[in-house]
Amino acid sequence: MVIEYVGQIIRQVIADMREQRYEEEGIGSSYLFRVDQDTIIDATKCGNLARFINHSCNPNCYAKIITVGSQKKIVIYSRQPINIHEEITYDYKFPIEDTKIPCLCGADSCRGSLN
Repeated sequence: MVIEYVGQIIRQVIADMREQRYEEEGIGSSYLFRVDQDTIIDATKCGNLARFINHSCNPNCYAKIITVGSQKKIVIYSRQPINIHEEITYDYKFPIEDTKIPCLCGADSCRGSLN
């Protein structure tokens, strides 16, 4: 285990409203991570360092949803030993959409987009 992705647990309806509000406020980046169909963790204003982990098409970590008690949590685990000063990355696995988000990870196996 590397770190838990923490923030406010919200429903999809609230996430949609917040995403629009963040855009209107010029926040630029929002940190919304889907747990399941109904639940999203919003780390935009009250998250931890996990929200700053970048995407890579060849990541050294992966995100896993676990259940503790009755609460679902997102935990980042390493795939391999990670060296000092090595960037921590995982594959965001964004859903496929018509508008592609360019990937700039630089991996030899880069897909070219995050979705």
